[in-house]
Amino acid sequence: MSPAAADSGRLRIRVRGAVQGVGFRPFVHRLAARYGLSGFVLNDEDGVLAEIEGTALDLFLAALRTETPPLAHIDGIDVTPMPRDGTPGFSIRDSAGTHRGRTRIVPDAATCRSCLEELFDPASRFHLYPFVTCVDCGPRFTIARRLPYDRPNTSMETFGLCDDCAADYADPASRRFHAETIACPVCGPRLSHSVEEIAIALRHGQIVALKGIGGFHLLCDATNQGAVETLRRRKHRPAKPFAVMVANEASVDHIAAPSLAERALMRGVACPIVLMPIRAGLAPSVAPGLNRVGAMLPSAPVHHLLFHALAGQTNDAGYGNEQWPAVLVTTSANAGGEPTIVADAEALRDLAGIADMIVTHDRPILVRADDSVMGVIDGAPAYVRRSRGFVPEPIDLGRDGPSVLAAGAHLKSTICVTRGREAFVSQHVGDLNTAGTIRFYAETARRMISMLDVAPELAACDLHPDYRSTRFAEAMDLPVLRVQHHAAHLAAVAAEHRLRGPVIGLALDGHGYGDDGDVRGGELMLVDGARWRRLGHLLPLALPGGDRAAREPWRMGVAALMALERGGEAVRRFPGIALAGRLAAVSAASGQWAATTSMGRLFDAAAALLGVCMEQSYEGQAAMALEALAGVPRCVPEGYRIVGNILDFRPLLAGLLEPGLTPGEGAALFHGTLIAGLADWVGQAAERSGRTDAVLGGGCLMNRVLAEGLASALRARGIVPWLARAMPANDGGLSFGQAAMARAHLMHRSHTMPDVQEVIPCA
Repeated sequence: MSPAAADSGRLRIRVRGAVQGVGFRPFVHRLAARYGLSGFVLNDEDGVLAEIEGTALDLFLAALRTETPPLAHIDGIDVTPMPRDGTPGFSIRDSAGTHRGRTRIVPDAATCRSCLEELFDPASRFHLYPFVTCVDCGPRFTIARRLPYDRPNTSMETFGLCDDCAADYADPASRRFHAETIACPVCGPRLSHSVEEIAIALRHGQIVALKGIGGFHLLCDATNQGAVETLRRRKHRPAKPFAVMVANEASVDHIAAPSLAERALMRGVACPIVLMPIRAGLAPSVAPGLNRVGAMLPSAPVHHLLFHALAGQTNDAGYGNEQWPAVLVTTSANAGGEPTIVADAEALRDLAGIADMIVTHDRPILVRADDSVMGVIDGAPAYVRRSRGFVPEPIDLGRDGPSVLAAGAHLKSTICVTRGREAFVSQHVGDLNTAGTIRFYAETARRMISMLDVAPELAACDLHPDYRSTRFAEAMDLPVLRVQHHAAHLAAVAAEHRLRGPVIGLALDGHGYGDDGDVRGGELMLVDGARWRRLGHLLPLALPGGDRAAREPWRMGVAALMALERGGEAVRRFPGIALAGRLAAVSAASGQWAATTSMGRLFDAAAALLGVCMEQSYEGQAAMALEALAGVPRCVPEGYRIVGNILDFRPLLAGLLEPGLTPGEGAALFHGTLIAGLADWVGQAAERSGRTDAVLGGGCLMNRVLAEGLASALRARGIVPWLARAMPANDGGLSFGQAAMARAHLMHRSHTMPDVQEVIPCA
């Protein structure tokens, strides 16, 4: 604090950031009482505004910066000296302003320890109440209608406070002082079924649809193979892994072997799904063919109550908690690729054919948000899906810039809107294949623009002309900037780490539209702001059947045989697929198929040649199966060639055809040779350019074996690898990269870089 401020006796304090709905005003009130200060505090369109007067202003400011509430995040504090007022007392005033301004809502938070203690305390008025919450926990983003974050602007507006809750709300000494989600059994939301009824249904092998924080979940006993198979059959989900929920950290040790870093992620305030090694005890159908499972801790009071009830019952196998802890499959409740269901009426209509019991409650979910999914890669957290518990926290871009909207991809779609120095990426929307998801996508874009109170100058989108996200950007009344898919992947990683200037990047994924309309996915590039240059690519393989090749890896197996001039082996290699021989003959005779440089399709080819996966029921199934088998990577001697700017793995593919090679041995050789070849490729480019940083992006970088091996190999060459941390490496982070390039385009339009392609805006 400046001497002028210290001498004034009164200060106006502006606090910017995630400071609404987190108990910040009560926190300021308590500090004022501690130091005997007068004044007021209120929420307004820019955050929290306070005026304080007294003699201990320096102590107040020090505590304001160091003792913030658990869910608060301060971006900045501005202090302005003012004349003394002399009015005694300190008050929390009603919110000022009716517009959105510069503040934001914090993400939803899992039940805090204090509320959990009250939940199971018979003397508490919140005993066994499934909606207990306070200023340190509970729903925020998913129940907010508008800013400022006050009860009338949330889905709690219809629940009037009883006398006890009103007293807590008005008591500065209470943990629920101005807690907008405060409720109790007398005045708050209620479940449609008792927790005991839900527990009985689960123990008897039934499927339960339960309304949670960001949407409905489908639950079943994860140790009951029959129940899990029933859920798969009803949900039309034959193989994609399910996540599971356990009661506590001790319980997870029975089914998985989490590392210390994975444990830390689990217990975080967001309670995401965390990928970890499977140990035992789960039904085989939970994660078929994989060696890792996504596990999570309870994120809402009702989950804690449910495990408490399950502990006192036995399941169909006759055991209860004393022999084996309850483990529940916990997956998003939707059907046919539609978004997660949030409305009671929709759940009762659409989930009737899936769930045996549908449990609703009367607190509306205003913003749907799937569970976030994370893992630990190369020693640090990495997102697979960023949603509940993390959205809408922004990513700091390091400097102010124009507002843009980025439309993202077609699969794993998200939207990014920038404001000042911040980038706000939406919750996971999903694949834009259904009318429901497309509506959700458009609603999300409109909501973000409104809540952030911005007017974007530019809409950025993918080059692919047929993506629904591209069409959405084109339909906006804005100039459109078309960003090459893999350049956006790399720009996302560079932007989050604030890497300035040209940077070498390696983009590895399944599919991306090239600037000349070709199919790409194994790209060595140079990226600098809105400019990029293709330095090299993987040797193209044929793409037999076009898009069908991504669903049927055997087709890529045939393509690999053709690339090795061994197409005549297709019938013998794929004896159960009558079309394989004919497809090889057609390809050999005509060369009619499009080609791809995709790393994802190279994984598919390897999985097919090793007999691991011939057809995929979900994206990345073949690659995930190979990763699960890989063990310790080993390199095939001379398993790759670098010819000019092309990385050729045909020697590796030939090695996978050696007689007697087991799938596990082949998977280890495949991963090890990829790591060696890619590191050599990047290393040569770095040496030529004199650069020592490399950004790594694209969905294949979520393969832990590949990402960690590649990062280690690059470090051994003196190259610093940069992986995606703030956003998923897959298409879920693409909108962020598009936004970074769009901002750079607007900020540096006058600057050009010879021999480097730049995305060009269209009217």
